[in-house]
Amino acid sequence: MSADDPVKPVTISYIAETAGVSVPTVSKVINGRSGVAADTRARVEALITQYGYRKSSPVQRTNLMELVVDELEHMWGVEIIRGVQQVVREHRVGLVLTEFGPDHNTIRYWIDDTIARRPDCVVTVAQLSEAEQNQLRARGIPFVVLDPSTEPPDDVPYVGATNWNGGRSATRHLIGLGHRDIAMISGPGHLFCQARLDGHRSALQSAGLPVRDEDVVQAALTHEGGYQAALELLRRPQRPTAVFAGNDLQAVGVYQAARTLGLRVPDDLSVIGFDDLPIAVMVDPPLTTIRQPLTEMAMAATELALALGRGETASQTGIELATRLVVRASTAPPVQGTRQSGGRPLERQSPVTTSQRGGGSTEDC
Repeated sequence: MSADDPVKPVTISYIAETAGVSVPTVSKVINGRSGVAADTRARVEALITQYGYRKSSPVQRTNLMELVVDELEHMWGVEIIRGVQQVVREHRVGLVLTEFGPDHNTIRYWIDDTIARRPDCVVTVAQLSEAEQNQLRARGIPFVVLDPSTEPPDDVPYVGATNWNGGRSATRHLIGLGHRDIAMISGPGHLFCQARLDGHRSALQSAGLPVRDEDVVQAALTHEGGYQAALELLRRPQRPTAVFAGNDLQAVGVYQAARTLGLRVPDDLSVIGFDDLPIAVMVDPPLTTIRQPLTEMAMAATELALALGRGETASQTGIELATRLVVRASTAPPVQGTRQSGGRPLERQSPVTTSQRGGGSTEDC
């Protein structure tokens, strides 16, 4: 029982709030899983004993959760599934995967099927309509939005990443190497794309560099989108010395465009991506990028959704996990005169700050 209300059973969210930790952390302690610091575990266990917490046993549980995604074409989706699978396996919960498809019409009546099988909870990467959200609420099926593409309502739980900080860190890294002419390939009008772009612009402003609309090209978050956008940027009479791509797939497209135009990465052009997908270490040279902890985000969203499915109340509706700068070999100080067309520049500029290359050094952002 809680101290404020001796009649009402204490919930996992109450313990999380009292201990100053997240609901997924308390869930790990209750279920005896690793990944919790010793002092944190001791503090949570003390509260569990103090309040006599017992796992709730709601009726009509199906021991099933559902993951809803737009499409699984890229490695990004694989990282999400890996995180979800790890958590449901530990909880011994079944998993249903629903894919909308590129045109959102592969499964036209998915919401009816979902309601019929009545999963304990839903984690959705796809954008659900207000009507679909209301249908889930009406059937008592809690849902958590993973990496929301639009601003979620205040009462909708979500798990995301520090995209603004990541965007700022990427551009600050390039500025620290001495770059002053930095272009960005942004994605479509998703919330996380806008946050990365805003972080990029903030870094430019803080360094006293001009913020020019023409230095930002919007493209699909795909290899082809990055390729076409990079061709546009690099064919200009005065090309940028560095490109910040909205994700790693776009960055691979930038590599291809640079080679098409006879430019070398990073000798003639520095490139930085976002996500840190497995492909980042497979390309030549290995890609400097901002690591978005996709697997950990999926794990946190699943833990939160399962807790809601057990009848718990979320102590916080929004969780953002930290992004991290991973420095590899695709970024280097610029060479003087790179923006001038014709002729290969001869002298490399000195960086403002020292940066490792190749080894994969990291910096939280």
